[in-house]
Amino acid sequence: MTTPSPESIVQQEHAQLDYSSSMSYGDYLHIDQILNAQHPLSPAHDEMLFIIQHQTSELWMKLMLTEIGAAMTEIRADRLPPAFKKLARASRIFEQLVGAWDVLATMTPPEYTAIRPYLGPSSGFQSYQYRCIEFALGNKNAAMLKVHAHKPERLALVQSYYDAPSLYDEALRLMARRGLAVPTSHTARDWTQPYVASDAVEDAWLSVYRDPEHHWDLYQLGEKLTDLEDAFRVWRFKHVTTVERIIGFKRGTGGTSGVGYLRKMLDVVLFPELWRLRTDL
Repeated sequence: MTTPSPESIVQQEHAQLDYSSSMSYGDYLHIDQILNAQHPLSPAHDEMLFIIQHQTSELWMKLMLTEIGAAMTEIRADRLPPAFKKLARASRIFEQLVGAWDVLATMTPPEYTAIRPYLGPSSGFQSYQYRCIEFALGNKNAAMLKVHAHKPERLALVQSYYDAPSLYDEALRLMARRGLAVPTSHTARDWTQPYVASDAVEDAWLSVYRDPEHHWDLYQLGEKLTDLEDAFRVWRFKHVTTVERIIGFKRGTGGTSGVGYLRKMLDVVLFPELWRLRTDL
Protein backbone atom coordinates (compact mmCIF):
# COMPACT_ATOMS: atom_id res chain seq x y z
CA MET A 1 0.00 0.00 0.00
CA THR A 2 1.37 3.40 -1.00
CA THR A 3 1.61 6.01 1.70
CA PRO A 4 0.21 9.38 0.50
CA SER A 5 2.73 12.21 0.36
CA PRO A 6 2.30 15.24 2.63
CA GLU A 7 1.62 17.34 -0.48
CA SER A 8 -1.23 15.10 -1.64
CA ILE A 9 -2.77 15.09 1.85
CA VAL A 10 -2.76 18.90 1.90
CA GLN A 11 -4.25 19.02 -1.60
CA GLN A 12 -7.04 16.63 -0.59
CA GLU A 13 -7.84 18.60 2.55
CA HIS A 14 -7.97 21.89 0.67
CA ALA A 15 -10.09 20.38 -2.07
CA GLN A 16 -12.80 19.80 0.55
CA LEU A 17 -12.80 23.40 1.74
CA ASP A 18 -15.14 26.01 0.33
CA TYR A 19 -13.83 29.60 0.59
CA SER A 20 -16.68 31.15 -1.37
CA SER A 21 -18.61 32.19 1.73
CA SER A 22 -15.85 32.40 4.36
CA MET A 23 -12.99 34.74 5.09
CA SER A 24 -9.76 33.80 3.32
CA TYR A 25 -6.13 34.68 4.04
CA GLY A 26 -6.26 37.44 1.43
CA ASP A 27 -9.52 38.83 2.80
CA TYR A 28 -8.19 38.99 6.35
CA LEU A 29 -4.97 40.77 5.37
CA HIS A 30 -6.50 42.90 2.59
CA ILE A 31 -3.77 41.59 0.32
CA ASP A 32 -5.32 42.95 -2.86
CA GLN A 33 -5.38 46.50 -1.48
CA ILE A 34 -1.78 46.25 -0.27
CA LEU A 35 -0.43 44.74 -3.50
CA ASN A 36 -2.24 47.32 -5.60
CA ALA A 37 -0.92 50.29 -3.60
CA GLN A 38 2.25 50.67 -5.68
CA HIS A 39 1.95 53.20 -8.51
CA PRO A 40 5.32 54.03 -10.07
CA LEU A 41 5.47 57.37 -11.85
CA SER A 42 8.66 56.80 -13.82
CA PRO A 43 9.58 54.18 -16.45
CA ALA A 44 12.52 53.08 -14.26
CA HIS A 45 12.57 49.47 -13.04
CA ASP A 46 14.00 50.45 -9.64
CA GLU A 47 11.13 52.68 -8.58
CA MET A 48 9.19 49.64 -7.35
CA LEU A 49 11.98 48.97 -4.85
CA PHE A 50 11.88 52.60 -3.70
CA ILE A 51 8.10 52.52 -3.19
CA ILE A 52 7.90 49.16 -1.43
CA GLN A 53 10.82 49.91 0.87
CA HIS A 54 9.11 53.05 2.13
CA GLN A 55 5.65 51.48 2.31
CA THR A 56 6.85 48.54 4.38
CA SER A 57 8.81 50.89 6.64
CA GLU A 58 5.60 52.83 7.28
CA LEU A 59 3.84 49.59 8.25
CA TRP A 60 6.61 48.76 10.73
CA MET A 61 6.40 52.32 12.09
CA LYS A 62 2.67 51.88 12.61
CA LEU A 63 3.38 48.82 14.73
CA MET A 64 6.12 50.66 16.59
CA LEU A 65 3.75 53.46 17.54
CA THR A 66 1.27 50.85 18.75
CA GLU A 67 3.91 49.17 20.92
CA ILE A 68 5.40 52.38 22.34
CA GLY A 69 1.94 53.75 23.11
CA ALA A 70 0.94 50.53 24.86
CA ALA A 71 4.21 50.49 26.82
CA MET A 72 3.53 54.04 28.03
CA THR A 73 0.06 52.97 29.17
CA GLU A 74 1.59 50.09 31.14
CA ILE A 75 4.20 52.38 32.73
CA ARG A 76 1.52 54.87 33.78
CA ALA A 77 -0.31 51.98 35.48
CA ASP A 78 2.92 50.69 37.13
CA ARG A 79 2.74 47.43 35.16
CA LEU A 80 6.34 47.09 34.11
CA PRO A 81 6.64 43.44 32.97
CA PRO A 82 4.12 43.94 30.11
CA ALA A 83 5.85 47.22 29.26
CA PHE A 84 9.17 45.38 28.93
CA LYS A 85 7.71 43.03 26.31
CA LYS A 86 6.39 45.95 24.25
CA LEU A 87 9.63 47.93 24.48
CA ALA A 88 11.62 44.86 23.44
CA ARG A 89 9.35 44.47 20.44
CA ALA A 90 9.86 48.12 19.49
CA SER A 91 13.63 47.55 19.56
CA ARG A 92 13.25 44.54 17.27
CA ILE A 93 11.17 46.64 14.88
CA PHE A 94 14.10 49.03 14.54
CA GLU A 95 16.18 46.01 13.49
CA GLN A 96 13.66 45.32 10.73
CA LEU A 97 13.91 48.94 9.62
CA VAL A 98 17.70 48.69 9.52
CA GLY A 99 17.37 45.67 7.23
CA ALA A 100 15.15 47.71 4.92
CA TRP A 101 18.02 50.17 4.37
CA ASP A 102 20.20 47.22 3.32
CA VAL A 103 17.74 46.42 0.54
CA LEU A 104 17.44 50.05 -0.56
CA ALA A 105 21.23 50.32 -0.64
CA THR A 106 21.20 48.02 -3.68
CA MET A 107 19.95 51.06 -5.62
CA THR A 108 22.88 52.83 -7.28
CA PRO A 109 23.18 56.61 -7.84
CA PRO A 110 22.26 56.40 -11.56
CA GLU A 111 19.22 54.27 -10.71
CA TYR A 112 18.00 56.79 -8.15
CA THR A 113 18.72 59.69 -10.52
CA ALA A 114 16.36 58.08 -13.02
CA ILE A 115 13.40 58.33 -10.61
CA ARG A 116 14.27 61.47 -8.63
CA PRO A 117 12.62 63.97 -11.05
CA TYR A 118 9.31 62.12 -10.62
CA LEU A 119 9.31 62.46 -6.80
CA GLY A 120 8.68 66.22 -6.76
CA PRO A 121 9.00 67.69 -3.25
CA SER A 122 7.94 64.45 -1.55
CA SER A 123 10.39 63.19 1.07
CA GLY A 124 10.70 60.82 3.99
CA PHE A 125 11.13 64.02 6.00
CA GLN A 126 7.33 64.34 5.63
CA SER A 127 6.55 60.98 7.26
CA TYR A 128 4.05 61.84 9.98
CA GLN A 129 4.43 58.45 11.64
CA TYR A 130 8.17 58.93 11.95
CA ARG A 131 7.57 62.36 13.48
CA CYS A 132 5.15 60.79 15.98
CA ILE A 133 7.84 58.25 16.92
CA GLU A 134 10.41 61.00 17.46
CA PHE A 135 7.99 62.99 19.61
CA ALA A 136 6.98 59.87 21.57
CA LEU A 137 10.67 59.27 22.28
CA GLY A 138 11.18 62.87 23.41
CA ASN A 139 12.81 64.64 20.46
CA LYS A 140 10.38 67.59 20.46
CA ASN A 141 10.73 70.33 17.85
CA ALA A 142 7.85 72.69 17.07
CA ALA A 143 9.23 73.44 13.60
CA MET A 144 8.48 69.86 12.56
CA LEU A 145 4.74 70.48 12.95
CA LYS A 146 4.71 72.86 9.98
CA VAL A 147 5.50 70.05 7.57
CA HIS A 148 2.03 68.61 8.22
CA ALA A 149 0.03 71.86 8.29
CA HIS A 150 -1.55 71.16 4.87
CA LYS A 151 -3.41 68.11 6.27
CA PRO A 152 -5.35 69.05 9.42
CA GLU A 153 -6.10 65.46 10.49
CA ARG A 154 -2.44 64.48 10.27
CA LEU A 155 -1.36 67.66 12.00
CA ALA A 156 -3.78 66.91 14.83
CA LEU A 157 -2.26 63.44 15.28
CA VAL A 158 1.33 64.70 15.27
CA GLN A 159 0.33 67.56 17.59
CA SER A 160 -1.11 65.07 20.07
CA TYR A 161 2.28 63.36 20.35
CA TYR A 162 4.01 66.74 20.56
CA ASP A 163 1.78 67.89 23.44
CA ALA A 164 1.96 64.66 25.45
CA PRO A 165 4.63 63.36 27.83
CA SER A 166 7.24 61.21 26.11
CA LEU A 167 8.13 57.64 26.97
CA TYR A 168 11.05 58.90 29.04
CA ASP A 169 8.84 61.45 30.81
CA GLU A 170 6.52 58.62 31.84
CA ALA A 171 9.47 56.61 33.13
CA LEU A 172 10.66 59.52 35.27
CA ARG A 173 7.14 60.12 36.61
CA LEU A 174 6.99 56.46 37.63
CA MET A 175 10.33 56.77 39.42
CA ALA A 176 9.01 59.78 41.33
CA ARG A 177 5.89 57.85 42.31
CA ARG A 178 8.17 55.12 43.63
CA GLY A 179 9.81 57.66 45.94
CA LEU A 180 13.00 58.36 44.00
CA ALA A 181 14.24 61.95 44.03
CA VAL A 182 13.25 63.02 40.53
CA PRO A 183 12.75 66.82 40.59
CA THR A 184 9.35 68.30 39.77
CA SER A 185 11.06 70.24 36.99
CA HIS A 186 11.15 66.88 35.19
CA THR A 187 7.82 65.37 36.28
CA ALA A 188 5.48 68.34 35.80
CA ARG A 189 6.97 70.37 32.99
CA ASP A 190 5.93 71.72 29.61
CA TRP A 191 5.95 68.49 27.60
CA THR A 192 6.35 70.36 24.32
CA GLN A 193 9.83 71.53 25.26
CA PRO A 194 12.94 69.50 24.41
CA TYR A 195 14.18 67.40 27.29
CA VAL A 196 17.07 68.89 29.27
CA ALA A 197 19.41 66.54 31.10
CA SER A 198 19.51 66.82 34.89
CA ASP A 199 22.14 65.85 37.46
CA ALA A 200 19.31 65.10 39.89
CA VAL A 201 17.69 62.70 37.40
CA GLU A 202 21.04 61.00 36.86
CA ASP A 203 21.41 60.62 40.64
CA ALA A 204 17.96 58.99 40.76
CA TRP A 205 18.96 56.51 38.06
CA LEU A 206 22.30 55.91 39.81
CA SER A 207 20.47 54.90 42.96
CA VAL A 208 18.62 52.31 40.86
CA TYR A 209 21.74 51.01 39.13
CA ARG A 210 23.77 50.85 42.33
CA ASP A 211 21.15 48.65 44.00
CA PRO A 212 19.52 46.68 41.17
CA GLU A 213 18.20 43.94 43.44
CA HIS A 214 16.15 46.48 45.40
CA HIS A 215 14.99 48.32 42.26
CA TRP A 216 14.97 45.37 39.88
CA ASP A 217 12.05 46.40 37.67
CA LEU A 218 13.25 50.01 37.39
CA TYR A 219 16.73 48.69 36.59
CA GLN A 220 15.18 46.58 33.84
CA LEU A 221 13.22 49.58 32.62
CA GLY A 222 16.43 51.57 32.32
CA GLU A 223 18.01 48.82 30.24
CA LYS A 224 14.95 48.44 27.99
CA LEU A 225 15.05 52.18 27.31
CA THR A 226 18.78 51.96 26.59
CA ASP A 227 18.16 49.03 24.22
CA LEU A 228 15.54 51.08 22.40
CA GLU A 229 17.76 54.12 21.95
CA ASP A 230 20.67 51.89 20.94
CA ALA A 231 18.51 50.37 18.19
CA PHE A 232 17.29 53.82 17.12
CA ARG A 233 20.89 55.03 16.82
CA VAL A 234 21.77 52.10 14.56
CA TRP A 235 18.74 52.89 12.38
CA ARG A 236 19.75 56.57 12.14
CA PHE A 237 23.33 55.67 11.24
CA LYS A 238 22.18 53.23 8.56
CA HIS A 239 19.82 55.88 7.22
CA VAL A 240 22.51 58.50 6.76
CA THR A 241 24.94 55.95 5.31
CA THR A 242 22.39 54.73 2.77
CA VAL A 243 21.45 58.25 1.73
CA GLU A 244 25.09 59.25 1.30
CA ARG A 245 25.73 56.08 -0.70
CA ILE A 246 22.86 56.83 -3.10
CA ILE A 247 22.78 60.63 -3.45
CA GLY A 248 26.00 61.84 -1.85
CA PHE A 249 25.63 65.37 -0.49
CA LYS A 250 22.83 66.54 -2.80
CA ARG A 251 19.94 68.33 -1.13
CA GLY A 252 17.01 66.13 -0.15
CA THR A 253 13.85 66.18 -2.26
CA GLY A 254 11.96 67.69 0.68
CA GLY A 255 14.30 70.68 0.82
CA THR A 256 16.55 69.56 3.67
CA SER A 257 20.32 69.51 3.41
CA GLY A 258 20.14 65.74 3.03
CA VAL A 259 23.14 64.00 4.56
CA GLY A 260 24.12 67.14 6.50
CA TYR A 261 20.75 67.21 8.28
CA LEU A 262 20.80 63.48 8.97
CA ARG A 263 24.30 63.65 10.46
CA LYS A 264 23.13 66.30 12.92
CA MET A 265 20.40 63.91 14.03
CA LEU A 266 23.07 61.36 14.98
CA ASP A 267 24.02 63.65 17.87
CA VAL A 268 20.54 63.66 19.41
CA VAL A 269 20.47 61.78 22.74
CA LEU A 270 16.99 60.76 23.89
CA PHE A 271 17.66 59.39 27.37
CA PRO A 272 20.85 61.23 28.37
CA GLU A 273 21.10 60.26 32.03
CA LEU A 274 20.94 56.55 31.18
CA TRP A 275 24.07 56.98 29.07
CA ARG A 276 25.89 59.38 31.42
CA LEU A 277 25.50 57.19 34.49
CA ARG A 278 27.70 54.51 32.97
CA THR A 279 30.71 56.77 33.41
CA ASP A 280 29.82 57.46 37.03
CA LEU A 281 29.06 53.91 38.18
